[in-house]
Amino acid sequence: MGRKLFRRLKDGKKELRIVYMGTPDFAVESLRALVEGGYNVVGVITMPDKPVGRHGSVLQASPVKEYALSQNLPVLQPEKLKDEAFLDALRALNADLQIVVAFRMLPEVVWDMPRFGTFNLHASLLPQYRGAAPINWAVINGDTETGVTTFFLTHEIDTGKIIRQKHLPIADTDDVGVVHDALMAIGAGLVTETVDLLLEGKVDAVPQEEFFKDAAELHPAPKIFKDTCRINWNQPLKKIYDFIRGLSPYPAAWTELVAPDGSRMALKVYKTEKHPALHDLVTGTIHTDAKSYIDVAVEDGYIRLLAVQLAGKKRMEVKDFLNGFKQIGDYTVE
Repeated sequence: MGRKLFRRLKDGKKELRIVYMGTPDFAVESLRALVEGGYNVVGVITMPDKPVGRHGSVLQASPVKEYALSQNLPVLQPEKLKDEAFLDALRALNADLQIVVAFRMLPEVVWDMPRFGTFNLHASLLPQYRGAAPINWAVINGDTETGVTTFFLTHEIDTGKIIRQKHLPIADTDDVGVVHDALMAIGAGLVTETVDLLLEGKVDAVPQEEFFKDAAELHPAPKIFKDTCRINWNQPLKKIYDFIRGLSPYPAAWTELVAPDGSRMALKVYKTEKHPALHDLVTGTIHTDAKSYIDVAVEDGYIRLLAVQLAGKKRMEVKDFLNGFKQIGDYTVE
């Protein structure tokens, strides 16, 4: 996508016809930035409404759909992106540019449709963390920096030429919720900045190969499932601590409390502290005063639990949890 092509567009952001594609909360901020910035969003593509409730009898609109409707923007919700009826409706929007933020993999017939192509906002510093859950994995892996990238879509997922990046430090106390919200905000700014660069003909997109670092610094970011979230207490203290904050507040790391009689109950863990120490306790042993703290013994110290949730109960601080579960010192975790 060269400079000359964009220089032909002389009418600016109010004339550039943009189709926006996204679904979750993360994608709302970028759409809002475009709308409030006066860009010409002519249509929004999002996932079909999701059945919720005990019997799936209630349909819940995506956050992007809710915002789009509040702004009177046309919305399309295709089940299949190669469906001819959807493709005809997309063509009718006559987009000059498509922008994708947290949506789904697009077929070539979709991403290649606009005359200026399609760019994606990805929540990592590509080529690091290609995949569905880049924010979680950056925190899980204990990274001290992440960021957002805009790049042109191509055949292979998350591999297109990079337009622009912005960096974000990750503090040791940040959980994935904090990082998510910060990336959402700077990502929205990067989306509008990228559109402006395209309008001004100032984009020289760079192949990701030119950003390659040491191969050891490139990580996959696969989708996270329930089994992914189970805590492995046999890992070092720092790894367990990072794992828990990398899944908090959603979907949340979990473990099993094992009673003296062998019965088990699931426990989600949202917030912890790490306490390096020498001890001779078996990994998974719970040490507590039954009033104010719960420590779990690991190989090089203790993980202090600060906020937890038993299955079927609400999230609570450990002091409140202990008010109703003083016998926890007799349990272990696995």
